[in-house]
Amino acid sequence: MVKKLVVKKLKSVGKDSQLSATIRESAQQIWLAGLGAFAKAQLEGNKVFDALIREGEAIQQKTRKVTEDKVTEMAAKATGTWDKLEQVFENRVARSLNSLGVPTKDDVAQLAKRVAELKAEVEKLNKAPKAKAAAAKPVRRAAPRAALKAVSKAAPKAAA
Repeated sequence: MVKKLVVKKLKSVGKDSQLSATIRESAQQIWLAGLGAFAKAQLEGNKVFDALIREGEAIQQKTRKVTEDKVTEMAAKATGTWDKLEQVFENRVARSLNSLGVPTKDDVAQLAKRVAELKAEVEKLNKAPKAKAAAAKPVRRAAPRAALKAVSKAAPKAAA
């Protein structure tokens, strides 16, 4: 039964040969258009591919530049934040040490400076009496020898 329907349809299409010729002609044109598109794609495909590569490289450079700028900006922000955090920490530690009575770096530096000043004063005072004593008593070497001779002569007389 299906065979009879197909044959009947084909006979009706055959009768309408103008319609089948138009369909055949359209199918042929569609086929040729497809082949033409394929050939053109092959010829111009390399040009399009190269153009796409150039555009991709340009976009990659722009993206890289923007990314580097953002990374630099974020690093600067992080560094600033870290510096602030470090300062807050140092201030808190300094306050804690101060409340415990631990001297600060400035305190130690002031003490060291004062010790140096006092040392210089002591050295000045130690040198001043020696200079005065040397000026007041002239040293004579002959006098002690003569005194020793006189003592040694008098000693045997005193024993007798």
